[in-house]
Amino acid sequence: MQTIPEQIANLTQQYAGMVPERIEKLPPSGSNRNYYRVHLPKQSLVATYNLNTKENQTFQRFSAHFRQANLPVPAVLAMNAEHTLYLQNDLGNTSLLNVLEADGSTPAVYALFQKSLAMLAQLQINGHRHFPYEACLTAKEFGKQAILSDLLYFKYYFLDTLQLSYDKQALMDDFEALGSYLTKTEHHYFMVRDFQSRNIMVLEGAVYCIDFQGGMKGALQYDVASLLWQARANLSEDWKHRLLEYYMDCVDRLLPKPLHRTVFEGQYNGYVLIRLLQVLGAYGFRGLFERKAHFLASIPLALQNLQFFLQHRQMGIITPELDRLLRLMTDAPILKRFHIPKANEHTPLRVEINSFSYREGIPADTTDNGGGFVFDMRGILNPGRINAYKHLSGMDKPVQDFLEQQTQMNVFLNSVWDVIDITIQEYMQRGFHHLQINFGCTGGQHRSVYAAEQTARHLRNKYNLKVQLNHTNRANWVTTPVTESSNI
Repeated sequence: MQTIPEQIANLTQQYAGMVPERIEKLPPSGSNRNYYRVHLPKQSLVATYNLNTKENQTFQRFSAHFRQANLPVPAVLAMNAEHTLYLQNDLGNTSLLNVLEADGSTPAVYALFQKSLAMLAQLQINGHRHFPYEACLTAKEFGKQAILSDLLYFKYYFLDTLQLSYDKQALMDDFEALGSYLTKTEHHYFMVRDFQSRNIMVLEGAVYCIDFQGGMKGALQYDVASLLWQARANLSEDWKHRLLEYYMDCVDRLLPKPLHRTVFEGQYNGYVLIRLLQVLGAYGFRGLFERKAHFLASIPLALQNLQFFLQHRQMGIITPELDRLLRLMTDAPILKRFHIPKANEHTPLRVEINSFSYREGIPADTTDNGGGFVFDMRGILNPGRINAYKHLSGMDKPVQDFLEQQTQMNVFLNSVWDVIDITIQEYMQRGFHHLQINFGCTGGQHRSVYAAEQTARHLRNKYNLKVQLNHTNRANWVTTPVTESSNI
């Protein structure tokens, strides 16, 4: 059976008539789709691999519809016969979220949000004309049943994990009331479903929507709520207000008659709440159940976002049991449960991370406390046994791509980080000074080096910790052969 890179190379050759110079795996998203950048002599493409064939076919069909309407979305250039792999044009690496985080709340960034909202209005209203709703992945419309599904998603994957006591029937009654209230919106057009700044690409000053395969018919308010209330974007109250006004201006220019703005904004607040709860459900599933660190780290931001909403917004409907639970969820004890400590200049903890070769032995810990962790990487397929990688290391991109794409390295490291994070947080709280973490493999050149590098990155990004990184067998990397007798 062909590997994913081999399948990408074949499809690229069929489409472009040439073999890729390089295939680069892109960072994972929140979905199960895998993305790759395909480098050709004069251009690059993006390949998407996804075993959900219906999702791929829906994306292709929706993309074709929007492209025909001259709307800014990527084009599907080719798809394999199995519908598991497709190529699209490359819109670069820079999302609206990337620009916001790099540049801050500048007038130029504000202008990009305006462009994004103008694009959204076009996608929703102009894209609605002759839209193939029969190709939607789940429901064709975000009606009461879909709203209740989102609320139950939040209940099962987040609320119930908190183990709070509540009246189940009263909560379900509130869900029913909220669902009925929100389905009475006047304007139902195409709903992107996941319109947020990380799904908006910025290329040469223009903006593009890249994630719309989950779309369906629904209220205009949902998508604008998704963008303006994205927790990680953390837009100011002033920006939220002015950008909502700008969006309504854009919509007014496209609708047969202007919006009734008071009614629209009242129901908008209800959709803000639905979106905030749906996001918490997703973070609960990906973080608390699948143990993905990025989503765990996002939970405090989402709870703070919900807390702000409860303090500053009203929906125009009373849901007493839901309101009570939401206020309990955003109280200090729950927020503290999900708090991730960050190191500062006064934090004494220093983490020493070593890659090593088992031929040379485990590095000694010369500190007073000793101890720490030793992880044996020899259960991961060894790239050092492949000629193309023998004289490279875990710091080189081809080796990294091999480990990420053709081994269980990412699964292994996520499990490692679950373990060491417990110790890191305890050590930070108790004022400990040192922790040693060791990764060993046969030659100390490929698997252990990659694991050490990625773990150092994880600890710096998540905890802002100072990390001392040592590749103890580095002097032997080029000259150490991988013998045929070595089977791990």
